[in-house]
Amino acid sequence: MNKKRRRTRLVHQGKYAAEVDIELIDDETGWAPYLSLADAQRLNDVRDALRQENISRASQFGRVYRLTPVNA
Repeated sequence: MNKKRRRTRLVHQGKYAAEVDIELIDDETGWAPYLSLADAQRLNDVRDALRQENISRASQFGRVYRLTPVNA
């Protein structure tokens, strides 16, 4: 029996990061938990959009943040 759990993954690329909601799939195989092909592609798409600094495209997949350094 497959069981799905909702999780949020953080994708970091350059000065941006995005929170992307995915589902982890648990089953009886030794490979669990794993992502669906669609979720894996979604993570790749958001990473590519962030790399190209295409924030409007990246925001279609999740919440996008601009990272700023903190001087101590």
